[in-house]
Amino acid sequence: QVQLVESGGGLVQPGGSLRLSCAASGSIFRIYNMGWYRQAPGKQRELVAQITSDGTTNLVDSVKGRFTISRENAKNTVYLQMNSLKPEDTAVYYCTMVRGTTAYWGQGTQVTVSS
Repeated sequence: QVQLVESGGGLVQPGGSLRLSCAASGSIFRIYNMGWYRQAPGKQRELVAQITSDGTTNLVDSVKGRFTISRENAKNTVYLQMNSLKPEDTAVYYCTMVRGTTAYWGQGTQVTVSS
């Protein structure tokens, strides 16, 4: 059974930075596409960033130039580096691991951007 464990969330002031990590169990991490979603209170869950098994990345327009997604297959880990954070980035961030019709989700980590 695959498990995803996110970490790195917290409270940060506007303009600050956080790095989220998502560690996956299992030995086939490298063949999966990985992603980060977020869900703010009262809003639908939205895709923030994706990285494919071959390292191709895609980010939603609202975070381009501020967020970076990366992966370290040797550690079964995907990262989301978040810089220049804004209050509207406040949400629960979820890690996902996808291959075909199979998808796994983490439990989420809270990110709050507030002064």
